[in-house]
Amino acid sequence: MKIAIGSDHAGYELKEKVKSILESWGHEVADFGTHSTESVDYSDYAIKVAESVANNTVERGVAICWTGNGVTVTANKIAGIRATIALNADMAYLARAHNNSNVLTLASKYVKDNEVEDIIKLWLETEFEGGRHLRRLAKIPNSGMKE
Repeated sequence: MKIAIGSDHAGYELKEKVKSILESWGHEVADFGTHSTESVDYSDYAIKVAESVANNTVERGVAICWTGNGVTVTANKIAGIRATIALNADMAYLARAHNNSNVLTLASKYVKDNEVEDIIKLWLETEFEGGRHLRRLAKIPNSGMKE
């Protein structure tokens, strides 16, 4: 799978860890930056990740900032994006099963190092359940989901 990744300065170290995990599993990663801990704006990177998913350049995206809130809000402004934050594996599972998440957002402040692999694995491997969840998503403007 081809996966976009991006972060601000506060998410840089976690981005590098996630990128390494994805590549070790055989995924192709499109890294939109940032490439250091020098201060930058999270919105610039969340937009790049979300747009690459929305225009089908990649299949999914991962965006990271300090709390995860900024990249989630930003990514969800792009039509067709369903960005969901996961602080643990259960949230990652439900993000895919119930929300058909196509952009995973992570909080470098709150995601525990020993849980990162499980979060990513469940988010990548869980299938969307459809049914009542599709009906609900179809009601969200610009979600890209239709019944």
